[in-house]
Formats: sequence, structure tokens, C-alpha cells
Amino acid sequence: MNRNVSLLMGLGVGFALMYVIDPSQGRRRRALMRDKLTRVARQAGEGVDATMRDMSNRISGGINEVYQSVQPDEASDTQLAERVRAAMGRVVSHPHAVDVTAENGRVCLSGPILAHEVQPLLRAASGVRGVAGIDNQLDVHEHAGNIPALQGGAESERDNRNTSWRS
Repeated sequence: MNRNVSLLMGLGVGFALMYVIDPSQGRRRRALMRDKLTRVARQAGEGVDATMRDMSNRISGGINEVYQSVQPDEASDTQLAERVRAAMGRVVSHPHAVDVTAENGRVCLSGPILAHEVQPLLRAASGVRGVAGIDNQLDVHEHAGNIPALQGGAESERDNRNTSWRS
């Protein structure tokens, strides 16, 4: 069995050498192999660089999060209101309809809003760094109806398309 394996390995090495050293096509084949090996080495280097950048960014982000969680947050009322606005834009289909004010860490939310967006908005606002409390003065509506501030937007257009033929 060992002899058969040695024979097959010898044949394989012989065929490989013949393929590369061939007088008529060998030069082209060697150039192709060299180019492919160069490409693989370059791609591996780029992959390592990208991975190192990614890990560096993740580590510095984690360190910054730990640092921020330990530091007291002394954001101005304007900064706090803008933080809440940024978080609100991810969970509300009509963020322009909701007024956000802040005073001494306490955030006041007012204006028209769709009923199914109230809880996600309150969760998002309470999760904002620096918010000490929320004053909910939202005007809750089941449907956009004739409320100008709740017209348009992807959410309401989808609702109108799905329900307009049923009414």
C-alpha cells in the first residue's frame, strides 16, 4: 500500500513539473501562477488590514462606551432634545409631528402620534443618555385620518393602500 501511494505521489509531482517546465507553454503557465499567487497574497494582506482596522474601531468604541457610562452626563437641554429627536426618528413614521423639549434632564413629548408608535417612542426616549424622566403629552390617534401632521410617510402610505378599498 505504501508503495502505491509513493508511486502516485511521484506521478503527481512528475505531471506538475512537466506542466510547469513545458518548453512551449511553461513560461505562460509560470507567469499565470505567479500572478495568481501575487493576487492571493495581496488580497490576504488587504483582508488582514481590514480586520485589524475593524478590531481597532470596535475596541476603541467599547472603551469609549465604558468611559461614557462612568462619566456623568452634563448635556445641555438643547443637546438632550436633539438626542431624543435622533432616537425618535428611528421608531416614529412622522417625527416632524412630535415636539420635543427638555428641561433639567426631563423631556416633554407633545403633538399628534399614531397609537402603535407611542410605546416604541417612549422606550427610545427613555433609553437616551441623560434623560431623567419623560413627560408624555402626546395626542394619540388610531389612524392618520384628517390630521395634517400625520399625512404622508412610508407607514401611512402603506396603511392607506391596504385599507382604502375596505372602507
